[in-house]
Amino acid sequence: MHSQHTQQSPAGELEEALEAAGRLVADVKPDQWELPTPCTEWNVRQLVDHLVLGQQLFARVLRGEPFEQAVTAVRSIGDRLGDDAAGAYDASARELLDAFTAPGVLERLVRVPFGTVPGAVARHLRVTECLVHGWDLATALGVPFDPPEALVEQEIAFSHGLLGQVPPERHVFAASRPTVEGAPPIERLAALLGREPPRA
Repeated sequence: MHSQHTQQSPAGELEEALEAAGRLVADVKPDQWELPTPCTEWNVRQLVDHLVLGQQLFARVLRGEPFEQAVTAVRSIGDRLGDDAAGAYDASARELLDAFTAPGVLERLVRVPFGTVPGAVARHLRVTECLVHGWDLATALGVPFDPPEALVEQEIAFSHGLLGQVPPERHVFAASRPTVEGAPPIERLAALLGREPPRA
């Protein structure tokens, strides 16, 4: 994937988020795959697998595959990461970016796990997913994570609006948590979506 700024392209901001998380995946050491993450049900390998699964699923539904069929197809893949997790991540990221460049994709309604939304909202959901799980991954690995602040601020605004639309029975995110005043945008986004802020 290339990292030039393609702000006019529908995929530009998504590409930035995918690359920010992808750099972390590429740097995972062999002895770090079993480390716990802030997503208590997943270790590092399971978290990366979750990202790859989501990218594959969204790519399929954006290409017009019925949602249930896409879920079944993606879940039937036994070991998504194999012995090259970074390669599997990059392949699924490219597949997702390709799907988002199809004509009219941002206006079309698509069904995703969150519900039926326009493609533009589906893109925001993937950007937010990359950013928050990137933060999860960096926290698990004990390394810094510094995606573009303007991108993170945009997704904070988007997520604020989105959280008000989540039906009460749908627990997509954990309850929002307070953040320290002056915290970096990525920590504010993580806390908004239910992550514990790092302890000082």
